[in-house]
Amino acid sequence: MATPSLEGKYAVITGANTGIGRHTALGLAEAGAHVTIAARSLERTQPVLDEIAERFGPDAVSFVALDLGSLESVRNAAAEILATGNPIDLLINNAGLGGARGQTKDGFEIHFGINHLGHFLLTNLLLDRIKEADEARIITVSSEAHYKGRIDFKAVEGPTPGRTGLPEYANSKLANVLFSAELARRLKGTNIKTYALHPGVVATDIWRRVPGLFRPLIKMFMITPEQGAQTTLHCALSAEAGETTGLYWDKSKVKTPSRLARDEELARELWERSEAWVR
Repeated sequence: MATPSLEGKYAVITGANTGIGRHTALGLAEAGAHVTIAARSLERTQPVLDEIAERFGPDAVSFVALDLGSLESVRNAAAEILATGNPIDLLINNAGLGGARGQTKDGFEIHFGINHLGHFLLTNLLLDRIKEADEARIITVSSEAHYKGRIDFKAVEGPTPGRTGLPEYANSKLANVLFSAELARRLKGTNIKTYALHPGVVATDIWRRVPGLFRPLIKMFMITPEQGAQTTLHCALSAEAGETTGLYWDKSKVKTPSRLARDEELARELWERSEAWVR
């Protein structure tokens, strides 16, 4: 099946220097999109920037510095993206952190701050520009780990309480699904569709901080980053996905998320608290 054309379209993707994001960025560029990669390190992103430029031309890709653990950095990155004047046809909230401990520069639990709150702010800062596109999609990479997640609004205001960071990772991935669903409700009747997805358990750098004891178990179930990018690309490119919004995807198919992920009151409260936190 031929890849749908994104010729003349503008895509923004976070954290595409390695792993799933790298292969997603390559797939979008191959479809004809201009891809802006928003990531922390230009040095670490340079190989994929060079690869896209070599394969698809120097105008196919650009870089914006973004540290999702700093709300100031998110605001600066959004301002730089908006300064291009381009409509945004695709926003892919791909960057993520797993198995870490600590807190963000703004004092939030590190998984919640990076995986949810940074993307929440970035999406909202870019939203008016996204509305200028003919048809737009906002894709947030979550995880099946969200099935084990819960939202404790007090626990996110401080450093990681656990020893492994894995429960906090699951909580942040639940926040991703709740955010995407609430965003769809708030954008009902507009030109924008939203998607949350599980890419599979992928062999990427996200797991480099997981304690060594857990790594062999995780690796038993891992797929390649290229395979992991396929559900994101399906949500970005397929006509089938374009007929839906606010749903959760796994293996390029719609799947029912957890009970908490379907709680509209919880999603609304998460949104309202997130708005207050990023002010």
